[in-house]
Amino acid sequence: MTAGIIEAAFRGRLGGFTLDAAFQAPMRGVTALFGPSGCGKTTLLRCMAGLQRLDGRLSVGGEVWQDERTFLPPHRRPIGYVFQEASLFAHRSVRGNLTYGFDRAMRGRREAPAIGFEEVVDLLGLDRLIDRSPAHLSGGERQRVSLGRALLSQPRLLLMDEPLSALDAMARQEILPYFERLHARLALPILLVSHDIAEVERLADRLVLVRAGRVEAEGWINDLLTDPALPFARARGTAAVLSAQVVGHEAGDGLLRLDLDGQTVLVAAGAQAPGAAVRLRIAASDVSLALDRPSRSTILNILRARILAIAEVGEGEAVVTLGLGAGEGQRLQARITRRSLAALALATGMDVFAQVKGASLAASPGIVDARLLDDDRRRPAT
Repeated sequence: MTAGIIEAAFRGRLGGFTLDAAFQAPMRGVTALFGPSGCGKTTLLRCMAGLQRLDGRLSVGGEVWQDERTFLPPHRRPIGYVFQEASLFAHRSVRGNLTYGFDRAMRGRREAPAIGFEEVVDLLGLDRLIDRSPAHLSGGERQRVSLGRALLSQPRLLLMDEPLSALDAMARQEILPYFERLHARLALPILLVSHDIAEVERLADRLVLVRAGRVEAEGWINDLLTDPALPFARARGTAAVLSAQVVGHEAGDGLLRLDLDGQTVLVAAGAQAPGAAVRLRIAASDVSLALDRPSRSTILNILRARILAIAEVGEGEAVVTLGLGAGEGQRLQARITRRSLAALALATGMDVFAQVKGASLAASPGIVDARLLDDDRRRPAT
């Protein structure tokens, strides 16, 4: 049992479905439970909330909520739960919905709240909605109120079960920045259930891949997205999500200058504070390889890399996994033709130059420091 992490393990049968899954998550940041519909993601969340009782164990920050001798009922677990559909009290205003969770959490408590009413209103941009009825809110606004109510219940753990799946594309884009602000400003562990890889790339620090009731792999998001043994690397549209740091802003060209493991990356973006951590998304299809450093090119970002693995995919294509710089700390991938692979005689262990044709900020803050999780074990793919 470790004080700095969440340890979850549940097993049992529900009708014809068998769950036998265990994973870990840090006590800060977003851990995504990812997998196809029906694989057991929501069941895991319900077990953590105590809404579904299966054999197993749950320890949150060193405090045991369930084991062979202990089972805390749902009302004694300090959990905020955000469902797919925002179930608000129709007879209460936005303010009334928010204060309901806050008043219940603070009843009989003398200590100051971990997160206050005004902070939540500011964090989620609810000030202009505060006196409205839920009937006069958009889908995205209703979900923000639902999230605010969950936060004001003073949870130690926030569970979100596909909170964007019931929204249309426009509403999702409206609410995503608020989820990112939540990630940046609150030292709160968040478990996010999703089957949308774009959503996971944008929000998650860690990833738990669930298949048929089992955990197939778990780890830091970039490690799993670029693992040649996992399905992400072979999927068209795959991308690496890397952590970088702001160095400066070149206002004349509208370019943000980043440090990526000791190498410079330029991204078209507005100014940000030097030293700020950012999340960088690089699609495998936007990376080409060269044996010599190119010159006189329109491509701004050329990175030193080493080939870690090569896998043939699709018709006439290959995915090359690359370690950045001498330390090979972070990884990205290049999706190239097999003809190019053969023409350059590319092989594992070779040093190459990765030309990044397109790089973009994923809009959210940088990935949580890996030191937050003591035991970073990852299961191999099955």
